[in-house]
Formats: sequence, C-alpha cells, structure tokens
Amino acid sequence: MIHSTAIVSPNAQIGENVEIGPYAIVEEDVRIGSGSKLESHSVVKNGARIGSNVSVGNYVVIGGLPQDLGFDPATPTYAVIGDGTELREGATVNRATRPEGSTIIGEKCYLMAQSHVGHDCVLGEHVVLANVAMVAGFVEIGSFSFMGGGAGIHQYNRIGEGVMIGGNAAISQDIAPFTMVADRNELHGLNLVGLRRRKVSRDHIQALKECYRAVLVESKNVKQTAAELLQGRYGRIEEARRFLEFFEQGKRGFARAPRN
Repeated sequence: MIHSTAIVSPNAQIGENVEIGPYAIVEEDVRIGSGSKLESHSVVKNGARIGSNVSVGNYVVIGGLPQDLGFDPATPTYAVIGDGTELREGATVNRATRPEGSTIIGEKCYLMAQSHVGHDCVLGEHVVLANVAMVAGFVEIGSFSFMGGGAGIHQYNRIGEGVMIGGNAAISQDIAPFTMVADRNELHGLNLVGLRRRKVSRDHIQALKECYRAVLVESKNVKQTAAELLQGRYGRIEEARRFLEFFEQGKRGFARAPRN
C-alpha cells in the first residue's frame, strides 16, 4: 500500500494497513500507526509520531524544524499526532525545541487547510483549527475548542477547554474555558452552544454564568476572586470548578469581558 513513487526510509516504523500516496516522503525516525493514510506529496519528517487512523492530507508537513533561530536541528524532539486526527491540505506541525520534548496534537482533532501549529504546543482532544489558523510556540489549547479561520494565538498563551475563537481574532492573553472570544482578546460571553452540545445541565450552565460575571466582568483581581469562589459551592460543580481552576496559573494576563 506504498506507492512506487513514495520515498520511505527502511528504518521508519510503519503499522499495518497504512497507505502512503504518490511522492510522499517518510524519513527514518518516524512511527506511523495502523490504518493511517498519507496523501500524495505529504512529508513526515524525523521525530514524527503518528497514531492510528490518522489522515494526512496533500502537502502536509509533520515534524518540521521549529521556527526558532536558536534551535539546533540535532536536538532529539518530536511531533505527536493522536489517533483519529485529520490534517488537511498544507497543514504544518513543527516538532518541539526542548530536548526529548514533544509538540502534541490530541486525538480526533481536525486541522483544516494551511493551519499551523508551532513548536512545543499541546492541543487536547477534538480541537478544530479552521483554514489558515496560526498557533505560535508553547501554546496550550484545551479539548473541544474551535479556532476560526485566519485567527492567531501569541506564544505561551493558554486557551481553555470548550473555547470558541472567532475568525481573524488576535489572541495575546489567556482565554478562560467555555468562553467565546473575537477580535483582540474581546470576550463575548459563554460558548453556550458548545456547552449544550456536550450536554452540560442547565444548573451547571447557570453556575458558569455566575462565575463568568463575578470573575471576568465585575472582579478587580481575577485570581483572587476565582480562588475565593473555589472554596464555596462552585468548587463542587464540575464545569465551574474547571473554569475557576484555570485562573490559578498563567503569566500573560486574562482576556476580560466589557462591563456592559
């Protein structure tokens, strides 16, 4: 199931029922899980670790060198793609910069055409990057988040789970879980559609609304307010607890909601 024009290193570890299309390139320090498919002209470079049933589209590059002027290409680092993930035409995932470190794409993610994930990033499960979405180095994106077309995330930012990022947004601050953000770090409430699709109960959504207002609209000290709310009943409500715990970390500041 390897096309005659493909260039595949004999040292690469290829699982069962893997398809490798015309003119694809697979370098030697590569592992590809069973049932995965590489379309024509895709490139899988040293350090790539591809799971099972992964779809790699035309001209995708996995494991490219980090876009870091100080990086030594001899440093052993990796780019890990989770099971069931799909990468569409021209998407790129760079390997990490720190020795033995990994850029990680979780299971069942969907990276649309020309999207980019930089070095040392960690994406959770079911993350969607729309066309030409740009994720800089050391970014964390929580599971079930969606990033609109042309949006960009500054390095070292954290994006919580279940976040909806609007198209062409410019994100340079941490974005709290279950929220919607657009333009330049402008929050626009909770991602209610996403919460309902994940079958979060009305009571838990109401608790999230109360936490959102208290922490991101009315509070003068976000971390302190979140910590205080965690000690009360909100700490016993699963989604509210995860929302509040997000504020325990972070160095780039938090996107806030307008008071109106």
